[in-house]
Amino acid sequence: MNRFAGQVVVVTGTAQGIGRATAERMFAEGAEVVLVDRSEVVHEVAGGLLAGGRKAHGLIADLEEYTGAIEVMSEAHGLHGGIDVLVNTVGGTIWAKPYEHYPPEQIEAEVRRSLFPTLWSCRAVLPYLIAQGRGTIVNVSSVATRGINRVPYAAAKGGVNAITTALAMEAAEHGIRVVATAPGGTEAPPRRIARGPAPEGDQERAWYQQIVDQTVDSTLLGRYGTVDEQAAAIAFLASPEASYITGSVLPVAGGDLG
Repeated sequence: MNRFAGQVVVVTGTAQGIGRATAERMFAEGAEVVLVDRSEVVHEVAGGLLAGGRKAHGLIADLEEYTGAIEVMSEAHGLHGGIDVLVNTVGGTIWAKPYEHYPPEQIEAEVRRSLFPTLWSCRAVLPYLIAQGRGTIVNVSSVATRGINRVPYAAAKGGVNAITTALAMEAAEHGIRVVATAPGGTEAPPRRIARGPAPEGDQERAWYQQIVDQTVDSTLLGRYGTVDEQAAAIAFLASPEASYITGSVLPVAGGDLG
C-alpha cells in the first residue's frame, strides 16, 4: 500500500517498540518520516530506512520538556515544509507495584514519562496543523487505565485519553483529526534502552507477574499482541481511510476494552 505517499509523518518514541514499528510501517507506505527519541539509537533506526531516494530523519529530543517538543516540531517542519501526521508513542510503565508502595517521586516520574510527552507534542505541533488547515494526531494510550499495580501510569494514560477527546473537539474546525489507540500487552523485541530498573526481589517480581496474568486474563484472545499489530492500527487511524474518525480511542488489546 502507498497510503502515506507525499505525507510528512512525525513519530515519537521510535528507538524501539511500537514507535519503531510504526515509523517503519509509515515509511514502507510512502511517508517522509521524522523519527524522534531521546536516545541516539534513533539515528541508527532512521539510517536503516532508505527507499526510492527517500530517507528518514532522526531527531533527538526530551519530550518530557516543552522546549524539547517545540524544537523538534520546528525542525521537522523546517525539513519538509509541513507536518501531516503526528504519532505520539512515548510512554510506558517504569515501576509495577500496588499504589501504596509508590513514593511521591516515582508517581511524578510516571506521569512525566507517560503524559507530558503527548501533552507537549500536541501543543507544539498544533500551530503548524492549524496554519495549513489539516492534519492528524494519533496518540498511543493504554487499556491499563483499568489495570492493577500501576495507578500512576494509568492516571497518565487516562490523561492521554482526555487530551484525545477534548482536543478533537477543538481541532475539528481546523480540519484536524485527533484519535488514539489503547494497546494491551504487547510482545516486543528485547529493549535496548530500559524504561526503569528491573524488578528487585521476589515481591517485585510477583507484583509484575500479577500485571502479566491480569493482562492475559482480560483479553478474549488470551495472548499478548505484537508491535506489528499495534502499528497496523495506528497506521489505519492516521490514514485517509479513517477520515471520518476523530475523538475516538481504539482498544487494540485482543478484546480487552480497558
